[in-house]
Amino acid sequence: MKTVFFLMALLFSLSAQGQSEEDRQAIKSMCGCFEVKFNFAETFSYPRDTPYVASKTSHQKALEWVELIEETPNKISLQHLLLVSSGAIVKHWRQDWRYENTEFYDYNGFNDWNYLIKTPEQVKGQWTQWVFEVDDIPRYSGSSTWVHVDGRQYWSNTTHAPLPRREYTKRQDYNITKRTNVHEITPFGWIHNQDNDKIIRDPNGEEYLLASEKGYNTYTKVDDSRCLRAREWWQENVDFWAKVRNRWEEEFAKKQYLQLAKGVEGKPLFLHLRELDNTAPQEEINLIIDKFVISK
Repeated sequence: MKTVFFLMALLFSLSAQGQSEEDRQAIKSMCGCFEVKFNFAETFSYPRDTPYVASKTSHQKALEWVELIEETPNKISLQHLLLVSSGAIVKHWRQDWRYENTEFYDYNGFNDWNYLIKTPEQVKGQWTQWVFEVDDIPRYSGSSTWVHVDGRQYWSNTTHAPLPRREYTKRQDYNITKRTNVHEITPFGWIHNQDNDKIIRDPNGEEYLLASEKGYNTYTKVDDSRCLRAREWWQENVDFWAKVRNRWEEEFAKKQYLQLAKGVEGKPLFLHLRELDNTAPQEEINLIIDKFVISK
């Protein structure tokens, strides 16, 4: 009987290891050069007040490089870089994948995040996706299992997030996006499929669903040579952004509620960082970020 239990445990361990490696390959397949189509459309609205103006349907295209910037046994970090028509490179969002991670920052609606902890049992075999802004401010995090079945590979999770840039520059009538994100690997690249709820949350925690939207972003793999400018730009700026991440990691290590200022001296953080030379020392970067951290 002991032999049977030992063999069962061994098979389970080998299966888990195989699943983890399969997950890792799926995550890393999101790296490379892609033609991206961003599509968003509001589907339903439930306004309390009239008149209500729905967000316009949005279709945009871009060329994007996704760089593998860190890989350890329990973490894979991917940096997105946009190549714009003017020839400039824009540091875009970052996604960190952490295996069996138990620590989360849940967006609360007022440029603040609650620090949450799950048990190891709750996240067993799962990967957490942490998503960060262009200035490496946190956006959202959620944990789920990668699924590999019937020829499909995907990861699906629902979590709270701030408004996306395409919305917060135009709307102030809601303060939370409840995002259902599905990342699916395809023969042509990958798909970022979204079903998002636009939530009004008051300081007491009461919520009201204002509207819903559909997002469907396709990443079609193209030859890496088309993203050469982005790759070169990253090599020139990699040390600067490592210092920015270092400062944020110090903040996350406090494992507590986090609140940030939306602007300092009339400017968001990414504009302050853009004004620095890419050889700026760690101390200078820390001083700027510290101005935005309200919770101590």
